Amino acid sequence: MLILKITTITNPSLLHPFIKILPISQKMNSPRMNSWLNKFGFGARTESSIDSSSSEIPQGPDHEVPDPGQQFAQFGAGCFWGVELAYQRVAGVTKTEAGYSQGFVHNPRYEDVCSGTSNHSEVVRVQYDPNECSYESLLDVFWARHDPTTLNRQGNDVGTQYRSGIYFYTPEQEKAALESQDKQQKILNRKIVTEILPAKKFYRAEEDHQQYLAKGGRFGSKQSAGKGCSDPIRCYG
Repeated sequence: MLILKITTITNPSLLHPFIKILPISQKMNSPRMNSWLNKFGFGARTESSIDSSSSEIPQGPDHEVPDPGQQFAQFGAGCFWGVELAYQRVAGVTKTEAGYSQGFVHNPRYEDVCSGTSNHSEVVRVQYDPNECSYESLLDVFWARHDPTTLNRQGNDVGTQYRSGIYFYTPEQEKAALESQDKQQKILNRKIVTEILPAKKFYRAEEDHQQYLAKGGRFGSKQSAGKGCSDPIRCYG
């Protein structure tokens, strides 16, 4: 009979000299671990774990001002290329910008956002004329553009940067967003996971991401941004 004796090692120095014991916090904050967690929809950073002396601090509200007579709206509905084109086509929308928001890092790059370590969402900031375009009509575009029941995912795009979100600038927008969500939930069979939060500081994405599909996208085939256009949107060009 073979008898196994299990011994608890209390002194790490007794382990193999090439084995390095890392503190749990260090292992959990490694780039590889952050990247792995993000693939499954888990953010590896939290506000409480951020060093306030670094550039990684919770972002405040978006204080930029729209043009006179205009208003801002901000939406996250998956990859911002297709979302931006959808809003470019809306009558009354006077400007669209692809960017990053809802994160913890100043001046994030596309690579930071894709890694999942900055907690940013890919968003589109929409400037619109409320006399020509209602906020409710923008919400209609939002719901129609994506599946609000998939957490941190739109189709093959997976990660926290693709989460569904409505980011409001005013109490009126918040009220309209919540009411709109309630109406949508009555239509859908699955639970909506869209987050409805105050709009935080908006970071405009790199220039090559702006109006990406209208400029030709990945394959050089321009897609119409004409007002009222209903052509299917090819998400990657």
